[in-house]
Amino acid sequence: MKPDSLIDPGLIQAYLETHYHVFSDAPFFLKIGEPSAELLKLHEAQGLDCSAYVTAWNPFSRELEPGENNARNATLVAELQARGLAFVQGEGRHPISNYGEASFLIICVTRDEAKALGDRHQQNAVVWCGSDAVPELVLMK
Repeated sequence: MKPDSLIDPGLIQAYLETHYHVFSDAPFFLKIGEPSAELLKLHEAQGLDCSAYVTAWNPFSRELEPGENNARNATLVAELQARGLAFVQGEGRHPISNYGEASFLIICVTRDEAKALGDRHQQNAVVWCGSDAVPELVLMK
């Protein structure tokens, strides 16, 4: 994480507390900093060693109407499909506020690719997971 981030510390804390749900055949969720046996199995089953959790909802955490958020995610899906990237639908959900955002676990993207996706879709952060299947919060600014 960036110690000199311009993102509000309370918002960063909310990102750290969020459960990043993955709606695979055997659904599970990711938590920042905690190894995920389920993600490791998914990586191994796909023969890969990394993934990223990304949304296009609420650019820079500015809340938009559901229709606008869905249109933004449709643009993200079109980009993923055009690039031939496999993905699984998900939802980032804060356990206390119960606020959720439709999201995607994107299979086999590097940390730099994940950051580029986050930047293009105006996100403050993305979640990236390497070969150890430990989700990392990657701040954009």
